Amino acid sequence: MADDPDERWLALACDLAELCPPSETAFSVGAVVVGPDGTELARGFSRESDPSDHAEEAALAKLASVPSGATIYSSLEPCGARKSRPRPCAELIVAAGIRRVVFAWREPSLFVEGVGDEYLRAHEVEVVELPSLSARARKPNAHLLD
Repeated sequence: MADDPDERWLALACDLAELCPPSETAFSVGAVVVGPDGTELARGFSRESDPSDHAEEAALAKLASVPSGATIYSSLEPCGARKSRPRPCAELIVAAGIRRVVFAWREPSLFVEGVGDEYLRAHEVEVVELPSLSARARKPNAHLLD
């Protein structure tokens, strides 16, 4: 597992989700933006600096620009709809020019419909799901899933 860069970066995103302040109305998610050369560019987690922050949004906000060929790793499928802000994370990812997304867990339809994968694919973004890490991504959200 540690030899696969996708699994290693996605495991870090899952670890970041553990840092989220608890919420009864939002998922705990971690995200890491990695450059085409394999170096970390930014990281973020849900509610990092604002109660409405999503992980991908928090990570992308730390970058003035995203180099071509960057990948974003997210413990949860990037949202395709949201209630807390007008632009969902899938739209922010496309606007940033990221053409590859790797996630561990499909967004359950608990708060909104999980349509981020479809939005990203419709905008020619490569989407990779690694369900081998989904239990790790669900762990900080267990209180929402009972």
